[in-house]
Amino acid sequence: MEYSETVPTPPQSIRIEEFDYTLPEARIASFPLEQRDASRLLLYRAGLISHSPFQRLPDYLPAGATLIFNDTRVIHARLRFELAGGAPLEILCLEPLAPAEHQQNFSHSSPVRWKCLVGGNRKWKSGVVERALLSSNGPLLLRARRIGKEGDAFAIEFEWEGSALAFGELLAQAGIIPLPPYLKREHTAADELRYQTVYAREQGSVAAPTAGLHFTEAVFRSLEEQGIQRLFTTLHVGAGTFKPVKSATMAGHYMHEEHIYIRCTVIEQLLECLEAGRPIIPVGTTSLRLLESLYWHGASLSRGKTASSSTPYCRIGQWEPYGTEMKLSAAQALAAILESLHSQGKKELEGQTQLIIAPGYTFRLANGLITNFHQPRSTLLLIIAAMVGDDWRRIYQYALDNGFRFLSYGDSSLLLPFSPDRA
Repeated sequence: MEYSETVPTPPQSIRIEEFDYTLPEARIASFPLEQRDASRLLLYRAGLISHSPFQRLPDYLPAGATLIFNDTRVIHARLRFELAGGAPLEILCLEPLAPAEHQQNFSHSSPVRWKCLVGGNRKWKSGVVERALLSSNGPLLLRARRIGKEGDAFAIEFEWEGSALAFGELLAQAGIIPLPPYLKREHTAADELRYQTVYAREQGSVAAPTAGLHFTEAVFRSLEEQGIQRLFTTLHVGAGTFKPVKSATMAGHYMHEEHIYIRCTVIEQLLECLEAGRPIIPVGTTSLRLLESLYWHGASLSRGKTASSSTPYCRIGQWEPYGTEMKLSAAQALAAILESLHSQGKKELEGQTQLIIAPGYTFRLANGLITNFHQPRSTLLLIIAAMVGDDWRRIYQYALDNGFRFLSYGDSSLLLPFSPDRA
């Protein structure tokens, strides 16, 4: 393996004002369509732009393509309390601190700790709030104790008594599903179903992988008929996905960490795709970030860095790809990961990624992307620009001119800028 210390385009110098556009409020989809796959699909292929009903997605995918899905499930992360004077307090659970692994935390009994955002924190003087609940197992008393700061959030300890519920069960019964702030509305009963993908399985996200919201069992059957393979990975989406870039340049932006999980069998299937030259197309920016993070973890292993036997042991920093231009193939990177996992007797890769994908980035595994339309001045829009270059402006103008619906509950796009046999 060879590598050189060169940076083709330093993303830290990118000015976020160059990735702005006017998004009228009326174009933001506040509610989902009655039928998931009735949404529209913008098609970008070799620089040409057109559109189609989403149901016809399989007709436009490259032959032999493999789609990568994120099977994370949105949790009821919003917990509401009332302070002594009657003022409301809302706690948004972001990620577990103790136990630190999601499934262990959800199955844990009292107490547990989470990194949380707190709405109304200035009025929270005592550091402890209580809420009486009637759970499926009977009445219980839930307490939230503010422990201290945790970066730009707070460490909160939750404890409860009166009912033998695990924390995951407690959240499901006491919490509220967290809708994106730009929807500017309260959740409804319909959101319980529609702000989840039909294949959501692994609890842990505070935001949905929204590119997957369009898929239905009927679309899956069509994919099978076309010989399109489906693989499932997990990236728990954090609230940072909505965090605006407030700094003038990307150098001042701190990218949030997100937890990733991918089984050895899936990595093996990805390696087979690469060796056979079959195109790999992630469904959503979360699946894309996970895929590309795999490459950089494999590159790290190939450079001789030793992976810890503890979890998470895959950790990708936000600028990691931009310090070194690797001449390691994607297949070699995945092979290095598999060798490491097999040597440790592990069946799954776990870890965290802060990866920023911005213009100047070279894609290693992804040959395209299925995604919704994103906010102006966002890191998600930078991903689109990294994939299609300046054509992102043409794509978004086309969507605006042709009545597409934007953001989480909006329409979809299929971006195919690369040929499957690219180097």
